[in-house]
Amino acid sequence: MTPGEKAAVFVEALPWLERFSGRTVVVKYGGHAMDDPDAQKAFAEDVVLLRYVGLRPVVVHGGGPQITAHLDRLGVESVFNGGRRVTDADTMQVVRMVLVGQVNGDVVSLLNAHGPFAVGMSGDDGNLFTATCLDPDLGFVGEVSAVDTGAIQALLADARIPVVATVARDADGTLYNVNADTAAAALAVALRAEKAVFLTDVEGLYADYPARDDVISAITANDLEALLPSLSEGMVPKMEACLRAVRGGVPRAHVLDGRVPHALLLEVFTDAGVGTMVTP
Repeated sequence: MTPGEKAAVFVEALPWLERFSGRTVVVKYGGHAMDDPDAQKAFAEDVVLLRYVGLRPVVVHGGGPQITAHLDRLGVESVFNGGRRVTDADTMQVVRMVLVGQVNGDVVSLLNAHGPFAVGMSGDDGNLFTATCLDPDLGFVGEVSAVDTGAIQALLADARIPVVATVARDADGTLYNVNADTAAAALAVALRAEKAVFLTDVEGLYADYPARDDVISAITANDLEALLPSLSEGMVPKMEACLRAVRGGVPRAHVLDGRVPHALLLEVFTDAGVGTMVTP
């Protein structure tokens, strides 16, 4: 790339830098971006760059593959219903150990390789999330019923990058596994975020699934709701999260392919964008 071409990249980014400076962006980190070393590096660079140019990123992470791998080592079969993990009491302890004890620390370390920015926490810290049981048939799987953003706001005011593992307790102290997409949407609404971004393993929302040759670049909430019954189980929680975000006041929600290097920067700072954008 010539110096002139590099300059053109910054010029294209200028309107977006002006628009998003000081704004909060909630990023759900999961899928392939968590497994591949190159994708991990690109993700960390993207998030820290957002922080350096004046945005306020908040990372909410999943850990499904890591939980499944640990359960496999214990000889415990993973069961899913509607794209959500069926979680009994023993599985819940594994979920907590993996999400809070392993994955959260790994993500914090990735980001802090670029400076002392990231601070790890769970939905249990500072009562960030209060949960209720989503469905008794799923066991200890929770839905976010309330969000207390005090701890997050304090970290953002100190120019930190909060990194959130999605376990949460109900009013009686029972611990639940909360879907990371669902939690990210609820947090984006509570923080009045400018964007909610969901990294996944597909290019976006396909117009005629399972055909993968036509990605919907933009869709309204009403049109997306009409499509939900036709989506694959794995996509339903992500697209429901997008609906929850935009109907809760977040101007834009995006589903991006975490396999694309620097997908987050491409979405935030270029005219074309990538993936699927959901609007109210």
